[in-house]
Amino acid sequence: MIPYDAVLTDFDGVLRHFDHAAQAEIEARYGLPLTKTAFDPELILPATLGERTEAEWAESVAVALGGDERARRAVAEFVEIRFWVDEQVRELLARVQEHVPVVIVTNAMDTLESHLDLLGLTYFADAVVSSARVGVAKPDRRIYEIAAELAGAAPERCLFVDDRPQNVEAAVALGMTGVHYRTFTDLTAALT
Repeated sequence: MIPYDAVLTDFDGVLRHFDHAAQAEIEARYGLPLTKTAFDPELILPATLGERTEAEWAESVAVALGGDERARRAVAEFVEIRFWVDEQVRELLARVQEHVPVVIVTNAMDTLESHLDLLGLTYFADAVVSSARVGVAKPDRRIYEIAAELAGAAPERCLFVDDRPQNVEAAVALGMTGVHYRTFTDLTAALT
């Protein structure tokens, strides 16, 4: 039996993964600090809050890297990095869904829905809370409250799973049980 009324899970780093070796290879080939620049809060936060599209974010990264054709090619390759679903996590969350709602809570851009579709996850979760759609991002407490409301569960009856410790700490501060996800075992231990 699941000891929670809902499971709220991050998307990237838990359910979806990116090819980090390919990211490093692109950085090395172009000699540009792509990852550091792409995830600079000043550039990525407006996109994760729905204030910019992914295309506008990519252009802002290219401009920050010099704005020339080389920078634009590097960013275009970086944005197209392969991603996939962790099938173990998907299967476990599907079993959890037989008992309680599963809600994806993610700091995402306007392309999230198309990515979910590409991965066959459009109808997977009971709800999806995307920062780009609700206008608040983790670790803002409001995004957790929205997710709990959609799950129909009190925060103290929710399990929250994320690969970033600061996001887990924010959920715990709201009364949720938090799991810092590093490996599949972290999730299975919390659910058994």
